Amino acid sequence: MRVERARYAEAALRLGSLRAAAEEVGVSQPTLRQQLELFEEELDTVLLTRSRRGVVGTPAGEELLPWIRQLIAAEDALRDGALGLTGAYQGTVRVGCVPSLASVLLAPVIGRLLSEHPRLRFTVAESTSGAVEDLVADGGLDFGVVTEPSTPPMQRLERRRLFSFPLYACAPSDHPLARRRSLTWSELASWPLVSMRRGTRLWEMLHTHLAEPRVVFEASTAQTLRMMVAHGAGIGVDTLIASGIDDARLVHVPLTGPEPEVEVCLTQRTNSQPSSAALTVRALLLEQAELVYPPRLKERGHGV
Repeated sequence: MRVERARYAEAALRLGSLRAAAEEVGVSQPTLRQQLELFEEELDTVLLTRSRRGVVGTPAGEELLPWIRQLIAAEDALRDGALGLTGAYQGTVRVGCVPSLASVLLAPVIGRLLSEHPRLRFTVAESTSGAVEDLVADGGLDFGVVTEPSTPPMQRLERRRLFSFPLYACAPSDHPLARRRSLTWSELASWPLVSMRRGTRLWEMLHTHLAEPRVVFEASTAQTLRMMVAHGAGIGVDTLIASGIDDARLVHVPLTGPEPEVEVCLTQRTNSQPSSAALTVRALLLEQAELVYPPRLKERGHGV
């Protein structure tokens, strides 16, 4: 019997909602539903029934709930006891991340890991969202933090949305577009553009909304993109996820219309039980994600 299924059942019985339970335990609703069905088959008992407001426990489910909680508590006690023998979490956690998110998410988490769990080891791989998801699916990474691609996740992966960032057109302060309060994709079509490199979500969005964008430079990092814009290479499409250049020569104008924001997601394998070390790192990442907000910036002529 897999104890994580007991955790899923306890959450669903307690919350009365598969959606809320899935969010709490960090899996998709289809995965939660499938695991609950397998748990009921193991017990040969129906635990939940659907209602207009969500799900409710059957009489058997309500009666077994205390035993389910005892099973979960026993596993937690076993894990804590094992950790107590070593004095700290151990193991290696492999995390993938797109470069623009490393400074706002991974850097603070790494600092906490070094102080709170000095015996835990981790590796970080920076790449495009697609490459990170391929590595997670193949088992090369425990999980990844990506900007959500337009295509659905592959069958053995699931994504959990963390937060979103608005899109901006980045222009030199003396450029005609810098005086605008907002811009649409089509208004960028006639200008030379600085894009993030092929394979990134921003590259994909730019080429989706403009049939033939006049891209003069593809940058590997947001810092390079902004530097090229500051020197007059073209207009950039930027998110401000990564800061690092506070250049008075630049103005960021909000982009409006289709897809005005970029979604940031945690991607992980379905139907797999992460190690205790991986769960620790994931919990810290989720905690850090709740603290992240788009940077406030000064926009010429129209405040923040």
